[in-house]
Amino acid sequence: MQRPLRREFLFQLVETSRLLRTYVDQRARQHGTTRAQWGVMTRLYRQEGLNQAALAEQMGLQPISLARLLDRLQGQGLVERRADPADRRAYRLHLTPPGRALVGELDAVRTEIAHEVLGEVPETAILAGLDTLAAIRQRTLAREGAAPHVPAAAGGIA
Repeated sequence: MQRPLRREFLFQLVETSRLLRTYVDQRARQHGTTRAQWGVMTRLYRQEGLNQAALAEQMGLQPISLARLLDRLQGQGLVERRADPADRRAYRLHLTPPGRALVGELDAVRTEIAHEVLGEVPETAILAGLDTLAAIRQRTLAREGAAPHVPAAAGGIA
């Protein structure tokens, strides 16, 4: 029995997402990190000096979960916490030079993964896929009660 088209699409989306996460996890481990740490470092590379609360909110993480990730990254010498001159209770987060270098390596890995996974898929199909994913994201967020506008091309791996 064939599943209805929309159900099949969602099934394939969830399964493909799981496979991609597993593959990205594997590639991250090859560079001595995790997918979660990769995401944190990438965000800090793009927005140096965030405080922990802002970073947790942007990444959709619980503050305690982010604190553990940051502890590990700091222990590896990849991230440092600097006192916030405007708030003695807060810290600003910065990549160290080794952290910045690792993000550069991982950015090249992100490009490799995109080429491996998307191969010969035409740009028009990728753009249509991005539009579809943005619509799904919007509808899902609306069901959760908060639907910010997310541009179709805002995503990325890790």
